[in-house]
Amino acid sequence: MKRIDNRSFDELRDIKITRNYLKHPQGSVLMEMGDTKIICTAMVEDRVPPFLKGTGSGWVTGEYSMLPGSTKNRKIRDAARGRVEGRSQEIQRLIGRSLRGVVDLSQIGERTIWIDCDVIQADGGTRTASITGGFVALVDALNWLYEQGEIKYIPISNFLSAISVGIVDDMVMLDLCYEEDYKASVDMNIIMTDQDELVEIQGTGEKNSFSKEQLYKLLDLAEKGNRVLIAKQKESLGKIGDLIGKSPNTEGEEDEQ
Repeated sequence: MKRIDNRSFDELRDIKITRNYLKHPQGSVLMEMGDTKIICTAMVEDRVPPFLKGTGSGWVTGEYSMLPGSTKNRKIRDAARGRVEGRSQEIQRLIGRSLRGVVDLSQIGERTIWIDCDVIQADGGTRTASITGGFVALVDALNWLYEQGEIKYIPISNFLSAISVGIVDDMVMLDLCYEEDYKASVDMNIIMTDQDELVEIQGTGEKNSFSKEQLYKLLDLAEKGNRVLIAKQKESLGKIGDLIGKSPNTEGEEDEQ
């Protein structure tokens, strides 16, 4: 059975990661998953939230928004509403939480790295694409600190990506576009590392309940998709990616071997 865009059930949309997309941020990426396009930036600020002052530890946090022209009907700006809508708050917390899961915050000093994800075109999977692109922007920002001599190494333990899976018309599917997501009876967002470890699972029976067997099938699909995404991240980062997961101690151990 072919899908709306003629993909097979276990096939990702076309992926494109464009680094250094903007001039000013320490890290910037145009993340494209099919027709979903997101600008992800990482900017370093020399201060931390009040609860971290004096601890020597840093912070990574996210903000997320959909620009007015990102959807068929004009999206109202949060500034016009006078508040951040609940969905955006949920997604930006997910972005920050996921990225912090692979960063040793004690090694970046009392700094905040802001990951801003602005959706310029939405066709499903915006939160997962934000995490995948935001990770690459974060690596570039930490590499900038490393090259400036501000930190001793890039304190990221693992690569990280995220993908959506779901059940549409009784079929498990990977990387749902908007029309599929709208019709899905089960919808999940799964964040994983390059060690196939789970960082977070968001799963909902939108219209129906689902079995453990279906859950395992969805997890297997997500694992396959995240492996492809992480391979794309590594390809995009090139030699910088080789520094991920290597502290000065582990480099010393490798030299001894």
